[in-house]
Amino acid sequence: MVYFNRNSTGGKPEVIQSTLAFAVVVFVLVVTSLMIAPGADGLLGAYLAALMLGIACNDARHYLIPNELTAAAFGIALLRGLTLPNASATSILWPVFRASAVSLPLFFLLLFYRHWRGRDGLGLGDVKLAAVAGAWLELPTAAAVIELAALSAIAAYIANALVRRRSLRGTAFLPFGLFMAPAIWVGWLSEQLLLRWGYFWPG
Repeated sequence: MVYFNRNSTGGKPEVIQSTLAFAVVVFVLVVTSLMIAPGADGLLGAYLAALMLGIACNDARHYLIPNELTAAAFGIALLRGLTLPNASATSILWPVFRASAVSLPLFFLLLFYRHWRGRDGLGLGDVKLAAVAGAWLELPTAAAVIELAALSAIAAYIANALVRRRSLRGTAFLPFGLFMAPAIWVGWLSEQLLLRWGYFWPG
């Protein structure tokens, strides 16, 4: 589900190097997740890290967020709701509520922009990924994650345009998932650190 470039001079070595680099990054993210949150939540966070990295790589290469990875991340978020302290059967409803609260405004923005400009300004995959952010994170964290991803995408686009000496275009298409997917894991990691220091307890 993650694809890498092949060039005409050495396709296989490039694929091997990219695969090894991907595996190393996944290993680092998994170990970090388990160190910050030992136990079930850390294990689920490690799965989140791997899925978000896969989404980021695929979106960077193909401008596409695979539904399979998004669905897996959302499903793990629901499972996580049942593993938290004091969890009950109704605990699964809270991640669903947060996911709806985060993704629906973006979905309406997608529809509004499409009607206004006659083209998409936001992909449906981005909306689904926002639902994942809501399912995993508290609402303030999810909002901060989306804002951070948007600012990072804009900054990266401007920096790339300056380096390549190209003019900025309002119609440029950016792989938003490349920035939002890693930000979701960073948001989860931040919540775990705050939880460790006793600042808040997930709802």
